[in-house]
Amino acid sequence: MKTIKNRTKLSSHLAGICLAFLALATAEIGYGQSDHKYTHQDTLRGSITTERAWWDLLHYTLEVEVFPETKSIAGKNTIQFRSKAPGRIMQIDLQEPMQINKVTEGGTELDFSRDGNAYFITCQAEPKPGTWREIEVSFSGTPQEAIHPPWDGGFTWQKDENGVDFIATSCQGIGASLWWPCKDHMYDEPDEGLTLKITVPKHLVAVGNGRLESNVKKGKKRTFTWKVINPINNYGVNVNVGDYVHFGSQYEGEKGKLDTDYWVLSYNLEKAKEQFEDGHRTLEALEHWFGPYPFYEDSYKLVEVPYLGMEHQSSVTYGNQFMQGYLGSDLSGTGWGLKFDFIIVHESGHEWFANSITHKDAADMWIHESFTSYSESLFLEYFFGKEAGQTYVRGTRLAIENKEPMIADYNVNAHTTSDVYYKGSNMLNTLRTWVDDDEKWRNMLRGLNARFFHQTVSSADIETYMADFLDLDLKPFFDQYLRDSRVPALVLNQVEGGISYKWTNCRDDFNMPVILVDENGNRLEIGPTTSLNGGALPAGVAGRLTPDPNYYIFLSTEN
Repeated sequence: MKTIKNRTKLSSHLAGICLAFLALATAEIGYGQSDHKYTHQDTLRGSITTERAWWDLLHYTLEVEVFPETKSIAGKNTIQFRSKAPGRIMQIDLQEPMQINKVTEGGTELDFSRDGNAYFITCQAEPKPGTWREIEVSFSGTPQEAIHPPWDGGFTWQKDENGVDFIATSCQGIGASLWWPCKDHMYDEPDEGLTLKITVPKHLVAVGNGRLESNVKKGKKRTFTWKVINPINNYGVNVNVGDYVHFGSQYEGEKGKLDTDYWVLSYNLEKAKEQFEDGHRTLEALEHWFGPYPFYEDSYKLVEVPYLGMEHQSSVTYGNQFMQGYLGSDLSGTGWGLKFDFIIVHESGHEWFANSITHKDAADMWIHESFTSYSESLFLEYFFGKEAGQTYVRGTRLAIENKEPMIADYNVNAHTTSDVYYKGSNMLNTLRTWVDDDEKWRNMLRGLNARFFHQTVSSADIETYMADFLDLDLKPFFDQYLRDSRVPALVLNQVEGGISYKWTNCRDDFNMPVILVDENGNRLEIGPTTSLNGGALPAGVAGRLTPDPNYYIFLSTEN
């Protein structure tokens, strides 16, 4: 889920208020998580239940036929897995009104029961740990239709300008089980990937993840087989159907030649050939910052869809109307947001943070969105210089609400605050300012992607790695920015030849150092705590001192 619902409305108010975050210092800042209510179904969806824990996913072979005239689908999913511990009852998820019709193992039909959106399947026998198994799950129904994709997930059934069917899926948050039966929890991905077979009326083209293996016509239908050999998260699996044409090229990347493939509606071919040049530019910039593109074996794709866009793995979907910025708007209000196609840069950034490095629990969504929102400014820095990127990330602060902590409740598939986007990117930029070593910062970002390549992680995993790599005690920092809704306020007072300072509006142990700068560019590092401290100004420092603007903090002179 790459975009904030109110961004379009917000962007018209952004210009000329890049320093608005300072005005917010006078606002009352909320503290703590809202009182969310959760259901039994939330727990079944969001926790690693006993019926999930005993088996490990190996491969999905997902076959689905799309019926545009009835807005329905039918198919089967062959699930290969290996037992890790004794167990016989499996949880497979499929949301109403979709339904599982039959489950077989080795040709024998299996019993199953249903508890809301969770099915509990009884395997033939309890396998020994390490045993390879396979079941086949047949399903059908009319999947939920997306009302406002990609934020409200489901199938999108539209017609293009020529009246041809234009269909796509988007299901982050609500879950892939909205339309296909799967182990719908982020902690376990199929180690050996996915085979996706999509059958559509013969005049249409179906595009999925990975590489196209075959295109077989049979009567009035056509089946497109796509293959992914890397692990893939559930919501990253997608189906796109329309009057598509293809063009492509190769990108000379850090790991060699990377196939870049583009699928767009036939009448948009020429516009796409020009606009999708941002694909190579994006790969170049993000490989510099994050390391090699994580899915060379499965190629890189941009696929036009009838909604704004989504980070489907090796099949990034695109609906930004071939415009710069976010539908032609600059979300930062600085002018820099019109120097790139927002959807290409942002959604492609998720190939590193969301698809390769994937959170285990939805509560840690910041891992996906904060790093990827930050990649927008890194793209600008790579091509236009550091100040361009810094100006952009500062300009996005007006979108921050500070109503809830960025980390939500665990084990219930909790929806996180939209602050995981731009509060998250400003948090990262704040930490970079603290580190004050650009090459070390870049090496840390690349190190994250090497250490957690194709893995599911927790916030603790990421926090610990960053603290160890940077050799800093970051627990108070992450507790403040991730687990607290308040923004630290620096109380700063100057008197003749001296200075006093402390942190307020923060946790008791918050002690991030801050660099102050005077009018002549002289720099002074201070180490505030929540107790008043200070002293004489050093020689050479004179005039009004202010914090480096790249810290996401508030500034006050009140004790």
